[in-house]
Amino acid sequence: MSNVAVILARGGSQGIPRKNLSDFCGKPLLAWTVEQACAAHRIDSVWVSSDDPEILAVGEASGARSIHRPAQIANSEASSESGWLHALDALEEQGIGINRFVAPQCTSPIRTPDDFDGALDLFDAEKLDSLFSATSIPDFNIWRPTDTGVLESYTYDYRRRERRQQKGEQFLENGSFWIFKPEILRDHGNRMGGNIGIWQMAFWKSFQIDEPEDLRFCEVLMRAHLNGDFAR
Repeated sequence: MSNVAVILARGGSQGIPRKNLSDFCGKPLLAWTVEQACAAHRIDSVWVSSDDPEILAVGEASGARSIHRPAQIANSEASSESGWLHALDALEEQGIGINRFVAPQCTSPIRTPDDFDGALDLFDAEKLDSLFSATSIPDFNIWRPTDTGVLESYTYDYRRRERRQQKGEQFLENGSFWIFKPEILRDHGNRMGGNIGIWQMAFWKSFQIDEPEDLRFCEVLMRAHLNGDFAR
């Protein structure tokens, strides 16, 4: 039984064409997540699941092994869960027993291998079934329009605005990675279930790349906070 990381990286993308291969701090975006997962002490093997041969080649050059994902579950309508279930089946067919399934998102490259190791330690210590990475947001006020177009304060009551110090602890799921037991994914069809925990990350690690301007912004964060030692 082992801790296995599977990185989903399809060939198509809408916001940034060929996003997973975009240059990010001098390497393909995908390479950062592969290298971080490979450098984590508690991850036993790292895999890239893709429908795209060039992406799979970049993953292998960075230290991962390949899972060829069918095109029908590698489009914009396909869920991440469908890709993970396919990967789980493919790995189990190879006789690879999986204890913990680590699911990093390669569009969130600002992290360190210690995040994976620390989260896996926490997973075991708290006897969790699933875990998500998050950042603390003690003062985060969200508004949204109703069906009739009227704005409503969604995460607080604007009529009784609390001071920041009065608010309880709140966490924003940042999309950097998830960890779950394989049976959670199979039984629930969802990455989350059972006893759920949080791996808390610094706010500056909680940005992901969806649009072209995000690439440059996240590069600034990477260089400023990790001082060029990007893998660690």
